[in-house]
Amino acid sequence: MSKRIAVLNVVGLTQKVLAEMPRLREWAEKRTVQNFKPAFPAVTCTAQSSYLTGRSVGEHGIVGNGWYDREAAEVKFWKQSNHLVKGEKLWEGLPGTCAKMFWWYNMYSSADFSATPRPLYPADGRKFFDIHTQPMEMREDLKGDLGDFPFPAFWGPKAGIDSSKWIADSARWIEEKETPAMNLVYLPHLDYGLQKYGPGAPEMIPEYAAIDEVTVDLITFFEQREIEVLVLSEYGISEVSQAIHLNRLFREKGWIQVKDELGLETLDCGGCQVFAVADHQVAHIYLNDSSIENEVRDLLQSVEGVEEIREGADLWGEGIGRERGGELVVVAKANAWFTYYYWLDDEKAPDFARCIDIHRKPGYDPVELFLDPEMKFPLLKIAGFLLKKKIGLRGLMDVIPLDANLVKGSHGRDDVPADEQPVAIGNGADSVHTAEDVYHWIKQSSHKNSQNHS
Repeated sequence: MSKRIAVLNVVGLTQKVLAEMPRLREWAEKRTVQNFKPAFPAVTCTAQSSYLTGRSVGEHGIVGNGWYDREAAEVKFWKQSNHLVKGEKLWEGLPGTCAKMFWWYNMYSSADFSATPRPLYPADGRKFFDIHTQPMEMREDLKGDLGDFPFPAFWGPKAGIDSSKWIADSARWIEEKETPAMNLVYLPHLDYGLQKYGPGAPEMIPEYAAIDEVTVDLITFFEQREIEVLVLSEYGISEVSQAIHLNRLFREKGWIQVKDELGLETLDCGGCQVFAVADHQVAHIYLNDSSIENEVRDLLQSVEGVEEIREGADLWGEGIGRERGGELVVVAKANAWFTYYYWLDDEKAPDFARCIDIHRKPGYDPVELFLDPEMKFPLLKIAGFLLKKKIGLRGLMDVIPLDANLVKGSHGRDDVPADEQPVAIGNGADSVHTAEDVYHWIKQSSHKNSQNHS
């Protein structure tokens, strides 16, 4: 019987962070620890797709956590179909079964077993927290044994360790039920505090301890079952102190078109001459009007906090990445990040701006991790919203602030110090120098185990 492997994706883990996690550090000291250049952009969906295909971003097509669909004239973030990721996947062709627990693009994956967050959206506008699984019947069995997935702990002001605990439990569950040859496990906990407080904040001490316990307890479980464990991460998080609002600058130039919707403003992407899709420290610049390209470049070069402008053609080549990515891609300086904000008056911000709404916002919004500090009784407002929801009424849980300066950590750059780079930990990790190398490292580990223990 071949030896099996588990791959734990501990988001935000770096050499610097590892020093704050004594149990994981002790485990790592007996193995190879390798930091490596992150994917570009250094964001979740891009990094994971590079790890699981071994292809360049231009080939697999995941140019960020979201992008502008030029045909639909819509920005689409956090889509979930695995069909979006082009190329053969890591587990395809390997012996044995694969479980993919909460890695992204997990719907309709060719993995044998998968689970991913997926709310239910009735026609009356309500939303109910839930998950999607493959096989579909696994959903009720998993929830029946573990309870409902703690969705508020996965993203938003209440994001915390409970979601990573549940995911770790789901990895144990699938191991005990199905004994997959490969178990891919996503542990997102560090992402929350590092963005909210910053990597050097004292508030991070208990956050490091919490994920240290969850990770090493899961490692111990797997190793007791003679499963080889590999640990890796997607990116490190840099301390930031400056938010850059590119769409507001474009609007002041008259290049942005907005639509009045009941007195509030929405971004009309198809009618804009140019607009930015912000994704942490990287922004895709989409030019609907190529005649202003030189003016756009001049403006971007003058913006404080912008470090570099890259060419989409150079980044993505001629494949699917070129179709999805911006004509220009802007990279922030180490202490800065990009917002999606396009309104000039907070009174006209769209209603979803003050809500947790990852799909409707035309860009990533880490401010969703905060409750509005100017709101006197936010918990009372949340309780009122939940009561309305319970009795079947509709409402807005508009408790998110519009103050981008609250955010203290970000990521997305590929040129970062060694101690802020992602890490690979395990036998053979010294072969990992790029995001694409992760694919070959995991695959070789699986083949090696199969050959050595068949």
